[in-house]
Amino acid sequence: MPAKKIILYVLVVFVLYTIITSPARSADLVQVGFEGVSNAAKGVGQFMTELVS
Repeated sequence: MPAKKIILYVLVVFVLYTIITSPARSADLVQVGFEGVSNAAKGVGQFMTELVS
């Protein structure tokens, strides 16, 4: 259990460091992530529509 907490803390520190040192790059990465989730949701929607019809 302590190993998981240490990994989580290191990850949080890394993310905060990245945001502070390069906010523009961080914003780009977040945008790419949201676009990926959006495309996945659209794909699931299309699949369900085709499945029903």
